[in-house]
Amino acid sequence: MRLTSAAAVVSLFVLTSSITYGQQKLFTADDLPRLVRVSDPQISPDGKSIAFVTSRADLKEDRWESEIDLVDVASKKVMALTHDRQGVGSPRWSPTGDRLAFTAQDGDKKGQIFILPMSGGEAAQLTHVKTSISSYAWRPDGQGFAFASPDEAPEKKGEAKFDDAFEVGNNDFQQKSRMMPVHIWTIGLTGDAKRLTSGTWSLPNHLPGGAPKLSWTLDGKSLLFTRAESPLTGDGSLGRLQKVDVASGEIKPLASGSFPEDDAMVSPDGKLVAFMGPRDGKRGSGTTVYVMPLAGGTVTDIAHVMDHSINGAEWMPDGSMLIAATFRTRPALLVQPVEGKSMRIDLGALTPGGGMNAGEDGSIAFVATTPDHPAELYYVAKGSEAPMQMTHLQTVTEGMTLAKQETVRWKSDQFDVNGVLTYPVGYVAGKKYPLVLYIHGGPNSASVQSFTPSSQILAAKGWLVLEPNYRGSTSDGSTFELAGMGKAGAGSGPGRDIVAGVKMLEAKGIVDEKKIATTGWSEGGYLTSWLIGNYPDMWAAAIAGAPVTDLVDEYALSDIMFGESDIFGPSPFVGDGMKLYLAESPITYAAKVKAPTLILNDVGDYRVPTPQVYKFYHALKDNGVMVKYVIYPVVGHSPTDPIRARDVWRRWTAWLEPYLGSAPAQAGTK
Repeated sequence: MRLTSAAAVVSLFVLTSSITYGQQKLFTADDLPRLVRVSDPQISPDGKSIAFVTSRADLKEDRWESEIDLVDVASKKVMALTHDRQGVGSPRWSPTGDRLAFTAQDGDKKGQIFILPMSGGEAAQLTHVKTSISSYAWRPDGQGFAFASPDEAPEKKGEAKFDDAFEVGNNDFQQKSRMMPVHIWTIGLTGDAKRLTSGTWSLPNHLPGGAPKLSWTLDGKSLLFTRAESPLTGDGSLGRLQKVDVASGEIKPLASGSFPEDDAMVSPDGKLVAFMGPRDGKRGSGTTVYVMPLAGGTVTDIAHVMDHSINGAEWMPDGSMLIAATFRTRPALLVQPVEGKSMRIDLGALTPGGGMNAGEDGSIAFVATTPDHPAELYYVAKGSEAPMQMTHLQTVTEGMTLAKQETVRWKSDQFDVNGVLTYPVGYVAGKKYPLVLYIHGGPNSASVQSFTPSSQILAAKGWLVLEPNYRGSTSDGSTFELAGMGKAGAGSGPGRDIVAGVKMLEAKGIVDEKKIATTGWSEGGYLTSWLIGNYPDMWAAAIAGAPVTDLVDEYALSDIMFGESDIFGPSPFVGDGMKLYLAESPITYAAKVKAPTLILNDVGDYRVPTPQVYKFYHALKDNGVMVKYVIYPVVGHSPTDPIRARDVWRRWTAWLEPYLGSAPAQAGTK
């Protein structure tokens, strides 16, 4: 969102390093920090190079160190553009390509805009805001920027320093001070910043950080942005598009304002604006792409016929749009005209994810994995049929024997359901294996065929891994996505889908029915908690990471309360809402749980606040269930630092081993 003996304690702390069995080297939790993260590719205006962000683990400081790299398209040579800077990200080319802007922390650890001349020399800091840059965009003439930044809290002295009470609204319950509005500034290349907007309203605040896009009109006279009525995170999903005149500061609504609107993008010819919003204007449904005339007029859902939730979109130079979407277990990139049918780009076995960008020459850069190789940067030239791999950053999997994946399908109620099945390394046909469910979060997400560290770690233990795309997932169209909401049941409906998937695998004769575990994080943790209470005799063990266990608490205490109301209705405190919320809450069924359960989450989880997790822990403990609750002393929805993230997966496998056994790779064929 979602050993019953000393031997269990000992096994919990056994380190799972890159293990070699015979001649087979397997992927384990200790390999996670060795992965290189790749993101945010940006093609230069002349199309000759691509800037992108790479991040590598620094275990001594327990953080991810980022830098901006540049790859030459013709030679594929990669060079680093930044060195020894913290918080580096968001590379953006100037309109002429002679400079590259990016964000990085200053000496006070505040995010600022820096400009790097591509002719040579060091990057220079442009902004000196007292908070941090949330988002920014080059002015069309290349002579400055617009940027968004939270207002600085007013300085107080004397007794006034302790006058710090603030009014509660739609914020998460761990908010410790008044949230300041995020507003827009402009700045020239000489550093003369000018406030453009002000007021108690705000650009939407989204945790863990960032703000929606800023988009200039081509003449540089106006900016498009998203406005929320307050800076509180719960109000951030209710934003509406606005247009501000840079000279006068006058603000006018851009679209109809009848549903949430976000991420405005002006077309290359300056006549149209695209933005993201809910399909059919219904909050809680999948995301789609709307287009309308910049001067005002009819709003059109150009991706409606696609009938799938859109993961991302941006303009192509010819006025069509590059769109990312997922179809069953295969993500895709498509070119969608404003009018007409979309064309899918042939990516072969590549699974895009991590960023994409369309160049001014019609080329495309994107980050992708394959089922047996982690993320790299790829490039498709205009008119080309095949993507080219531009980087070779990943060495962690070299010489490894990796588990094989395939898409599996089954029937549940009226739905055709699918998921990704990962076989143990050395799988032998005709043999039964323990099965681990790894249930994705969201629910507006999907499990796909890709390089998936979690499934590789579990398969290396000799276990089958099923990642089900239950109803509510973005894999199978709008009807399927909406089927996990409201009275259809966010737990009961998806729960039936998942159990049907287990039964399908059992019918194939490949599952040891006495060794089945259910696990997941966030929504996956919610569904794990639901499954062990509603199907108590199925599971040998369970792991619930950041689990939503009480939907009333989630509504009242989370940073995204409207996310729950989108699914279940306006409020648990109105009409018969309480009945529905409780009926779909795992805490209601906690007394039925039998499976030994490990619970994990962060102390400062704003998305799934800890009070409900404590409740579930004590409910299981008081009913005699073998349960362990481990909590990380950090802020966030999951540990993001390399050491704690590795620890999650060490604990994950150590908890399951006593109940499932461990049979690492043996020679065999599938």
